[in-house]
Amino acid sequence: MFISNAYAQAAGDASATGGLMGLLPLILMFVILWFLMIRPQMKRAKEHKAMVAALAKGDEVITQGGMAGRISEIDDNFVNLEVADNVNIVVQRGAVATVLPKGTLRAS
Repeated sequence: MFISNAYAQAAGDASATGGLMGLLPLILMFVILWFLMIRPQMKRAKEHKAMVAALAKGDEVITQGGMAGRISEIDDNFVNLEVADNVNIVVQRGAVATVLPKGTLRAS
């Protein structure tokens, strides 16, 4: 008679908003991830693809490896860069990182 009887409590009603409120932080994190990481990366990839498609003979470019040169010949997959007098290298079109304004490199 020192210990009182313990009775089980009735279970509360599970409402529909309780389940939605549990998913709200996950949905919010995905939206933030989309706007801060995924969307800008897709935009940069689209701009790079357009820049690579618009390459032309005579453009002055910098490759992803840091080589600067003038396009002397262009192909579907590869670009010949003149990096010095009578020195040509072949790189893939996708390896071109930036197109420089005309006249940036010294005249060859």
